[in-house]
Amino acid sequence: MATRHLHVLRHGAADPSGELSAEGERQAELAGRRLAALPIDAVWHSPLPRAARSAAIVGAQLPGVPVREAAELVDHVPYLPDPVPPGWAGFFDDEDRAEAPEGARLAAALTRRFAHPAEVETHEVLVTHAFQVAWLVRHALDAPPESWLRLPSGNAALTTIEYRDDRGPALVVANDMGHLPRELRWTVYGPVARP
Repeated sequence: MATRHLHVLRHGAADPSGELSAEGERQAELAGRRLAALPIDAVWHSPLPRAARSAAIVGAQLPGVPVREAAELVDHVPYLPDPVPPGWAGFFDDEDRAEAPEGARLAAALTRRFAHPAEVETHEVLVTHAFQVAWLVRHALDAPPESWLRLPSGNAALTTIEYRDDRGPALVVANDMGHLPRELRWTVYGPVARP
């Protein structure tokens, strides 16, 4: 077995209809430029438009690298504790509770497909959503399932996880926005300090 390097990105900023905004396009372009220094083998993306468009823009910075859809990367709630922690009580609703079994199935499919060593050394980019980035980080750290709720992910922020057969997963980089100018960091989270 060889090391699988997963470079996980949340999609760029999107408008209320879920389409990538001009800011999101710029974020994706800058993320692609950062990744261009690595030997990327594939770019995988969620089927949702904001992730698919982000992946296309990232892929344009990586000539010859295939860009493909992976259904496991779709936006979903991977795990919903019962009861929901007080700070999250207004965020999740009855629909989320009803969809919890499907969310758990999708979360298991995501880790089964991507969160393990590879047969050959590989660098893969996953363009997905905040919840899936948090779930992969939680999984790599072997943290309790509800931990994903406390792991934020900025638009086009980079998280890198390495999977090796001779040791457990290694979180190399988490939520790194160093490739983004200050004004493009932490978009859609409202007025907050931008690191």
